[in-house]
Amino acid sequence: MPEYPTALGASSLDKITLLGQDLATDVMGEVGFGELAFWLATQRRPTRGETRVFEAVLAALADHGFTPTAIVTRLTYLSAPDSVQGALAAGLLGGGSRFLGVTEDCGRFLHDVLAAAECGYPVNEAGWDTLALATVRSQREAGRFIPGLGHHVHKQGDPRTARLFQIATEEQLFGPHLSLFAAIGRVHPQILGRTLPLNGAGVCGAALADLGLPLDLLRGFALLARTAGLIGQLAEELRNPVANDIFLSVDLNNKPVPPRSTRSTRSEAAIATHHPAA
Repeated sequence: MPEYPTALGASSLDKITLLGQDLATDVMGEVGFGELAFWLATQRRPTRGETRVFEAVLAALADHGFTPTAIVTRLTYLSAPDSVQGALAAGLLGGGSRFLGVTEDCGRFLHDVLAAAECGYPVNEAGWDTLALATVRSQREAGRFIPGLGHHVHKQGDPRTARLFQIATEEQLFGPHLSLFAAIGRVHPQILGRTLPLNGAGVCGAALADLGLPLDLLRGFALLARTAGLIGQLAEELRNPVANDIFLSVDLNNKPVPPRSTRSTRSEAAIATHHPAA
């Protein structure tokens, strides 16, 4: 018979093991959910500091009000109240390059820059600023945005950013990805001619990368956090429904127009200048 080895969950007649632990006696009531999620992804138990930073990231990404992911979850539940899983899945499927996906995009971007650094990591703030200047200049010359730079609401500064920097510093987990991102925040006005905030989703990506979590899973952690937020959206929808009002506001105010073969210039311009956010 074939064998399928796993260090994750396995069951026998009278026992369930998880990560080499007895689920009932060693995990349940002993390990927090954030700690367990980190442990499952890395197959090593995080330190207290790693757990604090990781759970701060989850909290930062859980819910931001009536975002597209929240709205589509509520509308899907309105359409199919018999399918909670469908409503949650609809919201999670919206986690992409403009919402939530910035976490992965920023982490990958910073990782690629660091991997290409020819002289290793800088040893002081001036060195990080030099690397950041070269990075921003290169992106500008190539006509590319820097993931995690800019926010459509928090134009004067994302409140999550400073707090995540603080927590990572307190836990001595302010690593190279956060250092580079912080430097980008300091120097980019010299190249771009304007000041943009470091958005929270980008900082979350830098923090997760500094924790050594797999880059391929960074968006997954953002979706893990948002799942809790979407459950909250559904719970509030049950208590104080708004989905039908959202639906009717569109349905009763639609305006028939002649077909057009291309999108309007205004719409294309809006897409081109949109800064991703969480």
